[in-house]
This record gives sequence, structure tokens and C-alpha cells, in this order.
Amino acid sequence: MANSKYEYVKLFEVDDEVMLPNLIVVRVDGLDFRSFSEVHGFVKPNDEKALELMNCCAMSTMEMFSDVIFSYGFNDEYSKLYSLVVSFFTSVYITKWQEFFPQKNLRYPPSFRARVVCCASIEVLQAYLAWRQQFCHISNLDNTCFWKLVECGKTDREAHDFLKVTEKKEKHELLFQKFNINYANLNAIFRQGSCILTTKVEYIVKYHEDGTPVKRLRRKATVIHSPNIAGQKFWNEHSILLKELGAFTTNIDKINPDYVRSFQAENKLMPATWIVIRIDGCHFHRFSEVHVFEKPNDQQALNLMNSCAVAVMEKLPDLVFSYGVSDEYSFVLKKDSQIFGRGPSEIVSIIVSLFSSLYVMKWREFFPHKELKYPPSFDGRAVCYPSREILQDYLAWRQVDCHINNQYNTCFWELVKSGKSKSEAQACLKGTQAQEKERLLNLQFNISYNELPLMFRQGSSAFWDKKNVIAVDKNPDALEISKRKIVVVHSNIIEPSFWEDHPWILD
Repeated sequence: MANSKYEYVKLFEVDDEVMLPNLIVVRVDGLDFRSFSEVHGFVKPNDEKALELMNCCAMSTMEMFSDVIFSYGFNDEYSKLYSLVVSFFTSVYITKWQEFFPQKNLRYPPSFRARVVCCASIEVLQAYLAWRQQFCHISNLDNTCFWKLVECGKTDREAHDFLKVTEKKEKHELLFQKFNINYANLNAIFRQGSCILTTKVEYIVKYHEDGTPVKRLRRKATVIHSPNIAGQKFWNEHSILLKELGAFTTNIDKINPDYVRSFQAENKLMPATWIVIRIDGCHFHRFSEVHVFEKPNDQQALNLMNSCAVAVMEKLPDLVFSYGVSDEYSFVLKKDSQIFGRGPSEIVSIIVSLFSSLYVMKWREFFPHKELKYPPSFDGRAVCYPSREILQDYLAWRQVDCHINNQYNTCFWELVKSGKSKSEAQACLKGTQAQEKERLLNLQFNISYNELPLMFRQGSSAFWDKKNVIAVDKNPDALEISKRKIVVVHSNIIEPSFWEDHPWILD
């Protein structure tokens, strides 16, 4: 396919790689899940069904991604593998919601954020796991005491102030003497968190004509609750952990959280630059085939993407513009944005997670007669552009790419529909220029490319628009005010006239 003069913007994309032999931990935790749990009426201090749902999501994610060997989680937190993982985890959370909460409607889309910890050695990984499980123990004991005190009449502040000066032993005594609760007898999932391991299990995939089974090895995830996941005994008795990650040679006597935190430090995105978060559907060729999307463009699928983009922008007001085509969307953050401290993993993971969440929740709205057969996932990356001109060139590059891909795909699928095989259609189009493709469509299929819907040819742009509206209150005099809303248009954003007509977008 032809290149465009705007492709130089790819030089600003920097690969974010982790040097070998680091062990990569991606910690995924719920964004504002305290509010989410209150809205959905989760049991305090622990909702067993909510924790089982988290475990189910982690298991599905581990079975999906072969590089994920082990995960540990509690409350709304899990350790796994960055944007694809957080996206898939989010999608599974929503698709499984009804299974775990059949009597509860999901009121709004949950989202998760991810932070990367690069463990330079197996000893660092051991310290990290010990730290997280210790935090699980401490926070669960504290929360159990807190909610019991609230249930018996104390205010949140009174309960918090009371517990602030109590030691671990005193909290155990408080639960036992005042509430007749032996903390050690509480459910292990609350006290210890959940470990998930993957093993290879033989499955029967089909049968031969003579009735003998055909077996294949597949990954299966198992949930384990252990009081000391960083101990030699637990770790070294699981062969998968020894083989893939290595052995723990000693037990940890003292945990230094600051030491572990030093490995999760990340660079901030360059200040005073335009941040673009570009997300792409993962294996969406297969996803579109399984869900029988219309080729080369499915209008409802594109409208679903647009609706998700608008909702993401409404949730994160620092997003000033977004451009989407096919299974891709680019989100532009304002130049002086300090959202999430300009940390790339948090910004990318939250946008990817929220978009995935919305995609699943809105599916039925756009495809009322199609079942969502499996959870979709998206990957994402952050790129900084130093000037408005380069940012506009980036967006122009994406729109040129939209035009090139759409023209090719329109020709390709018309040839396939006319009876050619996919390889024959590819051979027919190999080396053809834009004008030749246009003639092919016109002469052979009676299609005028320039009359196809603008959304297919130019993609979709979403941005905060400004409209003057009239608001009338008790005062009989009408007051003119400016009201902001997000609009989606299908415009030529390559030409300067678009930006001249909408100067506030990048101001």
C-alpha cells in the first residue's frame, strides 16, 4: 500500500521494552472500587461473590495469555500483564457479572488500572508477593474491625480514629471479645487472598472414526488459598513455578515495602506535550468473523466504537479529541494535562479498560440480536507529540491510512463477493494505485467510491463542541450560556480548514 508524507510521525513512537531477564509483574487494581462496591451493594467488609468474580476473571486471563504463569490477588487487585491483560480482564468481569450477581444490574462500567513492576530477580518477586499478602492480612483485619464497629453504631470517623491507635493483637481481641469472631476462622479468601496457577491438562478435542479420542494439552487455571505464598514450602512444591520462574532459596523474615516499590517506578510522559493514546482491537479480524460483521465495513460496529469513545471522553474531561477507524481509536489529551501524574501505564490501562468495559456493556444496544460470543480485548500505547503541527500530522496520517485501507478493503471484498478467492483478490489488487482501484469499483461493480458513507472513507472524529443555548430560570429574562457537549463528525481533518473552524479543540 502507498505511504503518505505524514508517516514521519511514527518516529515519535518509542518501544517500551523491559530488559531480560527481568520478571514482569503487572498489578491490576480497580479504579474507585469503593464507590463501585457501595453502588452495587457489596457485602462489607468482604463480598465473597465479588472476590470469586475477580478470581474467575484472573483464571480466564491466565488461560488466555500463555506467558502468565502465576497471579495473586485480593479485594479489587490482581498481578498480570499490561494493556491487553487489563482489557481482557475488564471484558471478562462484565460478561461474567450476571453469573455471579444474577439479581443485580451492573449500574455503570467498571474500570481497572495497571502498574508494571520489573522484578530484577526471583528474590525481588518473592519480596513483592510477601508484601502484597501482608497488605491483604493487615487491610482485611482492619476492615473487618471497622465495619463491625460501624454496624454496632459508631460513625465512620469514630471507627477510624479508634482503630488508628490499636495494634494487631488488640484488633484480634476486639473481634473475639466484642463480636465473638475468631479471625483465624474467617474465610481464607478474605484473610489470605487468592493464588492462581496454570497447569497443562489433557482434553478430548474430537474422536476418530473408530471412536478413539484425540487429546490435546490445554492450559487450566486453579485457585489456591495459602497462608504464605512467598514461603519456600508453598512455592517449591509447585513444579510449574520452579520450572518457569525459579526456586525460593530462603524464607522472608522482614518485609521492606519501600524496597519493593522502588521496582515499580516508571518514567512520566514528557511534560508540555500532546499525549495520544492509541488503542487497537486484538485479533479483531477473527472477532469480526465470529460475530459476522458486514464486510468491508459494519456500520453498527463502527457506531459502537464511536459510542464507546464518546463515553470515555465524558469520563475523562482532559481528552479533547479522538479519532477512530475500524477497530482503532486515538485519544488526544490536552497539552498541560496532569491526569494520573502523566504516568503512561496508568493512563493507557485506564483508557483501554474503560473502553473495553463500555464495548461489552453497550454491545446489546447496537447488536440486539447478536450474542457476544467471547470477551473482546484492546491493546494501547502512549505517544507524545511536541507541537500542534506534529499532532495534526499524526491525525492526518491516521485519516490517510483510513482512506487507503478502506479503498483496498472495499475492492477486496467486492472481488470476493463476486466469486474470487481471497488469494485471487489479493493478486488482482497487488501493485494497483488509487485511481485503478476507483476504476475497478466503478466499471466492474458500479460503485462510486466517493459516494460511499463518509464514516467509511474518513473515519470518525469526536470532540467537545460549543453551542450557545438559551436557559430560562425563574428570572423572566433569558440568560445566554455556553454549554459543552461531545459531537461525532465524519470530516476531512487533514485540511487546515477543519482546525480553523474548530479552534477551541487544541487551544
